[in-house]
Amino acid sequence: MFAGMLAAGFRFAIRAITGARAIWRAPPSRELCVYYGNHSSHGDFVLLWSALPPALRGTVRPVAGADYWNRGALRRYIIRAVFNGVLIDRDAAQRTHDPIDTLCEAIDGGHSLILFPEGTRNPGDGLLPFKSGLYHLARKRAEVDFVPVWLENLARVMPKGKILPLPLLCTATFGEPLRLRDHEEKQAFLDRARDALLALAPRNGSTP
Repeated sequence: MFAGMLAAGFRFAIRAITGARAIWRAPPSRELCVYYGNHSSHGDFVLLWSALPPALRGTVRPVAGADYWNRGALRRYIIRAVFNGVLIDRDAAQRTHDPIDTLCEAIDGGHSLILFPEGTRNPGDGLLPFKSGLYHLARKRAEVDFVPVWLENLARVMPKGKILPLPLLCTATFGEPLRLRDHEEKQAFLDRARDALLALAPRNGSTP
């Protein structure tokens, strides 16, 4: 119960600060999917999660780096109990389980995922190159839709090193879902997924 109250509190806080407005280029689906977005803040997955319809939130798990979220009891509680996150060891030397298998297990357990294929926060504009994990997940679960989500303004709301957030309107723009095509090569899929995400970015500073 307490974890549910905290989740509601996070949702209320980020909506109060940012508005957490959702723009859907295609109707939201109740089918399992992978929401993938640009990564500029530790609050990214909370904004994306808050922008989802209530009926979908309970089935969505954020994918997060174990090295960050396992530092301290509070972080562990938030990511595990409050958001039911899927923790991945980003250091290959520390891994005891294949991260793609971990993500597949979450999907097979009836959960959609939120992940950030850049692999780390991007302090600049645009996108960093995508890590290959997105392709390997799409290859192992070819029946799952991959939905690009562009998160706008959150880096300005929660700039790195600042304690107090700035109240600015943020949007989560959900694009058309895509899937791995038959015989599609890794780089071709990653480029197509990256282009689909970039296409949702605002032009000339305006919201799409």
